[in-house]
Amino acid sequence: MNILYLCHRFPFPPKRGGKIRPFNMIRHFSERGHQVTVCSLSRSAPEAQEGQGIAAHCERFVMGHVSNPVQVLRMVARLPLLTPSSMGFFYSPELARQVRELLASRRWDLIFVHCSSVAQYVEDVQGIPKILDFGDMDSQKWFEYANYKPFPLSLGYRLEGAKMLRAEKRLARKFDLCTATTRAEWQTLEDYGTGARTDWFPNGVDAGFFCPDGEPYDPELISFIGRMDYYPNQECMARFCAEVWPLLRARRPTLKLVIVGADPSPAMRKLGEIPGVSVTGSVPDVRPYVRRSAVMVAPLAIARGTQNKILEAMAMGVPVVTSTVAAGGVDALAPDHLRVADTPAEIADAVLQLVEHPEAREQLARAGRERVLSHHSWAGSMRRLDGIIDNLLSRRNAAPAGAAIVAGANR
Repeated sequence: MNILYLCHRFPFPPKRGGKIRPFNMIRHFSERGHQVTVCSLSRSAPEAQEGQGIAAHCERFVMGHVSNPVQVLRMVARLPLLTPSSMGFFYSPELARQVRELLASRRWDLIFVHCSSVAQYVEDVQGIPKILDFGDMDSQKWFEYANYKPFPLSLGYRLEGAKMLRAEKRLARKFDLCTATTRAEWQTLEDYGTGARTDWFPNGVDAGFFCPDGEPYDPELISFIGRMDYYPNQECMARFCAEVWPLLRARRPTLKLVIVGADPSPAMRKLGEIPGVSVTGSVPDVRPYVRRSAVMVAPLAIARGTQNKILEAMAMGVPVVTSTVAAGGVDALAPDHLRVADTPAEIADAVLQLVEHPEAREQLARAGRERVLSHHSWAGSMRRLDGIIDNLLSRRNAAPAGAAIVAGANR
């Protein structure tokens, strides 16, 4: 098949959540013998240069080069409109032109879009099967942000959530099939009542790359991994250091916390002044930090979809203590494969139970990795995606000429 693939972040190198899922799809399609053309945005010269590596995994790629100051102006211009500001942030006239030229240049068997913010480039295309992989339902994320931001910012996030919700419903009706990352996100999409065909397929993890190394861990070290310019991670660590860390240090003064992630804000860097806490900023490889820790903590209050940090830690054989909402995006059971805790006291108890009982830690580490291998492999996820696509195309091919495909949930 000739596949036109659009995504909101350039999918190479796959170093962050918004790039990992599309990269694995693109690689899989190409390995199956499909001709994939990738269309996405680059926001800096280094990102554009790094992105050239996608050439080994697709037939062709095009980039729309944008700069953040201009994209912010595009967001502001949409404030008085019904169009979500997010759509402005991911709009590029250059990319729009390239997509139009590609559509006119050859016959396409499938258009695949990852993330609703770039569906705008092909939403009105007809006559070609189209799939929109929402991944997470972004509108719900904006609504959650509103609960944590002061007025009037909270009002702005609520407005963006409402505009995005309207856009998600409209876009769902314009695509032949819509997918999500988790069963919970799929249920949210279903509850919109759009009549669109929907399904879901999970994120995987490269368990060969994220694996135990056999080296001893530091029983006094706990870790948190994630981009520190991302608000849910910032909120999580600010709250953890204010409410949980004092409880942990009071009961075990030798404990250390390492916060690993790119681009920490000044407020995040300031957490490094707390006794026992260090903030690394960007590092070449997060794996040594996770592997050395007794526990990886991820008690996020804002968490849509799958938290890759949880899967990666479990794959490396490091126990995870997370929140109920973050655990909901992972196909694992508590307390068998990970620990779930929400209040400061519960989180502290869960961490210390693993730190102070090596045998319990070892058992959870083993069970967590086994669960990732059985339920979160990319091979398994891509098999599910293949079935979704084959089902869609067979239904289209079986439909009489000019007949509409009956909408309904594909569960």
